[in-house]
Amino acid sequence: MLKTRPGHKFAVCVAVLAAFFVFSAISTACAAERKSIRWATSDTGSYGYKVAAQMTSVLENALGGEYTVTVNPYPSTTAAMKATMDGNAEIGYTADVGMTDLYAGTGSFKDYKAGKANMVHTWYAYPMESFMAVYAPNASKYSSWGDFSGKPVFFTPAGYMNWLNFIRIFKALGYEFKHVQISGAAQGDALHAGTIVGAVAYTTAGRSLPSYWRETELRTDIKIINPSADEVKKLTAANLEPVEIDAKKVFSKDVGVKTILGVPLLFAYNVLADMPGEIIFKMLNKFYAEREILAKADPGFGPLARNFIGMQVTGIKANPTVPVHAGLAKFLKEHKAWNDKWTIAGK
Repeated sequence: MLKTRPGHKFAVCVAVLAAFFVFSAISTACAAERKSIRWATSDTGSYGYKVAAQMTSVLENALGGEYTVTVNPYPSTTAAMKATMDGNAEIGYTADVGMTDLYAGTGSFKDYKAGKANMVHTWYAYPMESFMAVYAPNASKYSSWGDFSGKPVFFTPAGYMNWLNFIRIFKALGYEFKHVQISGAAQGDALHAGTIVGAVAYTTAGRSLPSYWRETELRTDIKIINPSADEVKKLTAANLEPVEIDAKKVFSKDVGVKTILGVPLLFAYNVLADMPGEIIFKMLNKFYAEREILAKADPGFGPLARNFIGMQVTGIKANPTVPVHAGLAKFLKEHKAWNDKWTIAGK
């Protein structure tokens, strides 16, 4: 049997350790060279978080591996917006209604002053639709959204954009908004117990329910209460026209109606004006190139795949006085969709 000399063993160990430390040093140096992009979203049970988690590798690839993208969840969309504007994230979850309140200094943004700067138009990703649900055995008590005026309702977690959406819905209808704050996971029990008489549900692109609502509908029998014909007229006059949603494509059980009427809002992932324009331009081009792939992976991206450019234009038109990020402006100009009446952020 061959025997290895002690000195030879020692030399081999030293060589192995040296190689390990050299490799570790190279790996550490490579990691240190990669810049960080923090993506702020709503909580982990939300659709916004799900999308951001799906898109990290796409964005890293779009930027040539020069950046590491991490998703940071916050209690609400509003909290994610403020985290971004206070300098704690580079990309922030938002919606058209949130951008309206931000620049008007109303709602959750009353007396708010960004620690760094306000968000600007960057990337509009998908529509959502807000509507009202009740515990099925109580459904006969309600025939319109007016029946919920002044009554305890869980309008989604406070600070969510669908929460803001129903604030403007009730304002347009002249109803009293009485929100009861509970966790999404508790809404089924709260409906059953009567702690709340209704709960706002929402879909993405008329198809996907958020995970906490999927759990509720599996555990609790619910019915959908649509707005009355008169309420639809008032909402339409206030530029909040409800859209039709096929109930069977959303819920696994009968919810009392074949067609759900939901008031839409448009969600975005926006940044501050100081984000380099080339980063946003590369990001948008990558998402645009892979729009069909995104839609196959998640039906919520269906509208984006069908009209990527139009969705960006619609997002800007919802708040036309809000500045547009230079990267988005460049992207829209290349696609002949830029309007010279809009303002490019930083110019």
